[in-house]
Amino acid sequence: MKCTIHTPLLLFQCCNLRHFLLILHPNMEKQITDLLNAINEPLGGLMVAILSITGIWFTFRTRGVQFRMFGEMFRLLFNSGDNTEVKDKKTKRVSSFEAFTVSLASRVGTGNLAGVATAIVIGGPGAIFWMWVMALIGSVNTFVECTLAQLFKTHGEDSFIGGPAYYIMKGLHKHWFACIFAIASIGQFGLTNNMVQANTISSAFTQAFGFSPQIMAIALTSITIAVVFGGIQRIAKVCSVIVPVMALGYLAIAIWIIITNITMIPSVLSLIVKSAFGLDQAVGGTIGAAITMGFKRGIFSNEAGEGSAPNAAATANVSHPVKQGLIQTLGVFTDTLIVCSCTAFIILCSGLYNCGQNGIELTQVALSSHIGEIGKTIIAIAILFFAFSSVIGNYYYGECNVAFLCNGKSYTKAAIQGYRVFLGIIVFFGSLMTIDIVWAMVDFFMVIMTSCNLIAITFLGKYAIILLDDYRQQRRVGKDPTYKAETCPEIADETECW
Repeated sequence: MKCTIHTPLLLFQCCNLRHFLLILHPNMEKQITDLLNAINEPLGGLMVAILSITGIWFTFRTRGVQFRMFGEMFRLLFNSGDNTEVKDKKTKRVSSFEAFTVSLASRVGTGNLAGVATAIVIGGPGAIFWMWVMALIGSVNTFVECTLAQLFKTHGEDSFIGGPAYYIMKGLHKHWFACIFAIASIGQFGLTNNMVQANTISSAFTQAFGFSPQIMAIALTSITIAVVFGGIQRIAKVCSVIVPVMALGYLAIAIWIIITNITMIPSVLSLIVKSAFGLDQAVGGTIGAAITMGFKRGIFSNEAGEGSAPNAAATANVSHPVKQGLIQTLGVFTDTLIVCSCTAFIILCSGLYNCGQNGIELTQVALSSHIGEIGKTIIAIAILFFAFSSVIGNYYYGECNVAFLCNGKSYTKAAIQGYRVFLGIIVFFGSLMTIDIVWAMVDFFMVIMTSCNLIAITFLGKYAIILLDDYRQQRRVGKDPTYKAETCPEIADETECW
């Protein structure tokens, strides 16, 4: 098959991953997708089990930090809006709140709208219960990984920089292992995940407003390039505006729906619990499906233990690593217990979860049943904010790991600029193409990077526990906790920022 390009429009049509694979072999797309899925299924199940085990272990070792210090998380967040800890006012720094919104921007995406709907369809309403359980258990993994990211961070050009690749290298001294994580992270966040997010935005606006996919591709690419070429400073500023607006707006709609359907809430909660334990088979989904889908969708949505949030957490300018670890833990609760729950109640209160729709279409139908046809428009706009914020948040995760692989060499800046241009290409074609195979690639890279990160935090988690004890001791005597390298003398040489 020969693809002759005569016009830009034909270029859009021909540069489609499915068409490209068909040129190489008629069944290549299906074969590659089947192969990746065959790898992802067993490894994905193992990953969920390990995430649960590490969550339970660290909950025990930290004495339930995600529960006992819940109030402290809010105190730190409310006091983190300004760069109050920057000693040199001329120095550019990312505030704790800005780092929080960058990670939350990546967390809160299409999984909160489409992923929750899919979990309900396949696993039944009980999947929501297990999604909540996963968030409560897994949030401690986020505390540990983000505290480690702060501990082992290094100085970057415009801010601090760090993440799993850095604490694997500096804490475990395994450069090859850190490189595997970095490559998987670039593949997951910098490439495949952003193709999915761009495609979701384009599809939603095409269906809701009749916009041409080509126009959406050009618009999305232009805005993305304008933001990411400003570096982490601009990304943080944009996220600190977009994230609160989109989260509060969606929450307001959900609260209004809950209030107008307040008499249904007890029965909806009963339905969730009964379905979670297989006590109401009539609603669809077995107990096994409920647990599996709840855990998987929960992990995909809140990213706890995946190794993504630490890249953003490391940029924050704080006096003690535990401060950012606690603040980032709130991101898991915000994503799953608030935003995902909003979608769940919108769908379950509509009574349409068995209507034959799935994914984002189910969420649109459910919202429309509550507020009319404008529901489809609202979901399209919500997707724009949710998915676009994920694109720029994901981009930064990739940039951190590009910088790690370049290791401060003279070509680092050129590599990052090239990565930014390539991201524009990814967003452009992701807005146009069919992406069945890309979903399999997203899962594949996620399994690799999550496995690497879980191994790392299992061995390095002891330092997060030492730092947590140090933080608590200082708070008990009324101090504003400050970390000093001599607290962990055996790694003092690797903690250059302290």
